[in-house]
Amino acid sequence: MITSRTQVTDMIQSAKILKSIKWSQIAEVVGQSKEWSTAACLGQMAMTKQQAEAVGALLELSDEAIAWLQIVPYKGSLPTEVPTDPLIYRWYELVSVYGTTLKELIHEEFGDGIMSAIDFSMDLQRENDPKGDRVSVVMSGKFLPYKMY
Repeated sequence: MITSRTQVTDMIQSAKILKSIKWSQIAEVVGQSKEWSTAACLGQMAMTKQQAEAVGALLELSDEAIAWLQIVPYKGSLPTEVPTDPLIYRWYELVSVYGTTLKELIHEEFGDGIMSAIDFSMDLQRENDPKGDRVSVVMSGKFLPYKMY
């Protein structure tokens, strides 16, 4: 019996390793971007029945695990307030250093509001560079202005 979504994430990661499957291959069967599909497999998004069944077939998941993939998750799953994983910590550091800059520039350009993480897209690509490959991340979120009421 599965009692939490994290158990399904563990099953997915185990099957992915055992079968030598890449996130991009999972994204193909899901029919969404590799970024969204990875987030869904890691427990941050709910899949449709069709998407969950496709992932289940690819990774040989149980019907119970497939059902869990369709449940709206508890989002924001970092295990600690300040992340300890070095890669995730660097993102935390990036927001700590540049967060106020981004806020100022977004407010100057758009006014008082936020960038949506709901109406959102992201693209991660490798950029070849003779001094060492670079990580390119493009994020695009709808601007949502605060309303007066």
